[in-house]
Amino acid sequence: MPHLILTDASLAFGHVPLLDHADFQLDPGERVALIGRNGTGKSSLLAALAGQGMIDDGQVWKQPGIRLGYVPQEPPFDPQQSVFEAVVAGMGETSRLLAEYHDVSHRLATHPDEQEELLVRLELLQHELESQGAWSWRSQAERVIERFSLDTEALVGTLSGGQKKRLALARALAVAPEVLLLDEPTNHLDIAAIEWLENLLVESASSLLFVTHDRRFLDRVATRIVELDRGNLANFPGNFSEYQRRKEQMLQDETLAAARFDKLLKEEEVWIRKGVEARRTRAIFRVQRLDRLRAERVARRERLGKVNLQLDTGEKSGQLVAELKNVGKRFGDKVVVRDFSARIQRGDKIGLIGPNGAGKTTLLRLILGELEPEEGSVRRGSKLEIAYFDQFRVQLDPEASLTDVISPGSDFVEIAGTKKHVIGYLGDFLFAPERARSPVKSLSGGERNRLLLARLFARPANVLVLDEPTNDLDIETLELLESLLQDFNGTLFLVSHDRAFLDNVVTQTIVSEGAGNWREFVGGYSDWAAWQAGRASQAVAESRSVVAKTVEPGRSKSDKLSWKEARELEALPERIAALESEQKELASKLEDPELYRRDPKEAQNYSARLAAIDEELLVMLERWEMLDVRQSQ
Repeated sequence: MPHLILTDASLAFGHVPLLDHADFQLDPGERVALIGRNGTGKSSLLAALAGQGMIDDGQVWKQPGIRLGYVPQEPPFDPQQSVFEAVVAGMGETSRLLAEYHDVSHRLATHPDEQEELLVRLELLQHELESQGAWSWRSQAERVIERFSLDTEALVGTLSGGQKKRLALARALAVAPEVLLLDEPTNHLDIAAIEWLENLLVESASSLLFVTHDRRFLDRVATRIVELDRGNLANFPGNFSEYQRRKEQMLQDETLAAARFDKLLKEEEVWIRKGVEARRTRAIFRVQRLDRLRAERVARRERLGKVNLQLDTGEKSGQLVAELKNVGKRFGDKVVVRDFSARIQRGDKIGLIGPNGAGKTTLLRLILGELEPEEGSVRRGSKLEIAYFDQFRVQLDPEASLTDVISPGSDFVEIAGTKKHVIGYLGDFLFAPERARSPVKSLSGGERNRLLLARLFARPANVLVLDEPTNDLDIETLELLESLLQDFNGTLFLVSHDRAFLDNVVTQTIVSEGAGNWREFVGGYSDWAAWQAGRASQAVAESRSVVAKTVEPGRSKSDKLSWKEARELEALPERIAALESEQKELASKLEDPELYRRDPKEAQNYSARLAAIDEELLVMLERWEMLDVRQSQ
């Protein structure tokens, strides 16, 4: 049975049809990617399927009783809620009880003077939760919070953009959904988190409908592509690479069909103007046919235009852009840059790779002179004209009009010495003339990114600093931006978590290796990832070699394990299994809410023993591997 069905759906925004009698079906086990240009209605369609938006006409059907998780592009959160409260907020009426139970349990451990009162309240909450069968929901919430490496007690208002995205995903997964609807799930996640999410979704039993611009993510996760184009939904089985091949052929066929149609229409209009009277029946037929052709021509929607991107590099910078020697920078006790040296020259296209919070922005500011190092030195080149693209769009005044953002106080912009009217320039970035006076706050996320690119490219610059420029951009605009940056003669610094974009644009990367250490590599993300994988394989091989050499002196003349060691190796699997069994039993006991009321001290002892078992298991597994390596030598 299908999970979701959309039938004959229509939705319009002003005069623009976002859905035009569209049909869609999501079946069990499918992972469907919804793609299309910015502003075509992808987010509106997802919201309608999730029950949080409306369509003008048609029907949305959901399988009765189905559990559905939905993550919008900008998830709304109460900044005063804790992470636990935010996660269980998606569980309906049960969420209030679970949040209060979690709070009372926490206070019971930290406020011994209120123990009697808290125990009474805890007992009442237990009865209410039991009557609703909610204990499994609590365990599920705690598991997903742990899986996403979040602190249950942290306030939502203190979280970073990446942590809030993980929180939104945790909230959706906490209900163990049979269907997941995800709108731009990779935004604000670093590369490691994106790859982790890919694995999670591929291995999940949930059916999936998602919107993303990340082409590597699309290729890995999607089993079907659905394109929203001019109000219609077109299906393409397979991943994104297969879609690209089939789409190119379709566009060629569409162009030829349109040319044939226009030729026929032109011939019929010439014929009708001659006023043929002979064979009146045939004449009437051709007049009717011409009317139909004209109606079809009006109804036919042309393929959407492309963004017209142009860059003005202005005056060339000096050959040297920046030279760093043994540079160091710290904030309090945290070392952000440690003993880093590099030489950056005109024309270099550099990608910065690292987890959120690693210090990519700090390193950029050191290179460009906005920060001074505490150790080492930075020598900067001459004639640097720097333009910034900020991922948080703080340069955009939400109340300003689009024309004021591009050219305040003037009706013209000058690109590479050529004047252009600001409305025509905005048209190059797919903003219709009637929207030129609209405020920035009326734009979608992708449209704001396009506007910021338009503002950036309206000024000459020989050094471009792009901080997550790909967020919310549609795939076609991404590919055009890639092409533009490949041809850019100046120097580029690119901070991005889009692996395909990095591979297609940069010539070298600077990668965070943790603890303030940075390393420079030739090539893009894939080149660095291949080097890293090779280093990991080499480390494993060296580790095995060291173990073998370490045990060599203790070997018997026959080069085998001693009798005692052989017996130890035989016994280890049984000892590990016993510990794992005890671990499972203790975890089950700790899930019993009565334990905390009956004997809080015993609960603490169980928790301490559980932690000790983790350590014992780690030691035993390492010992098992070492003995096994020796036995196989």
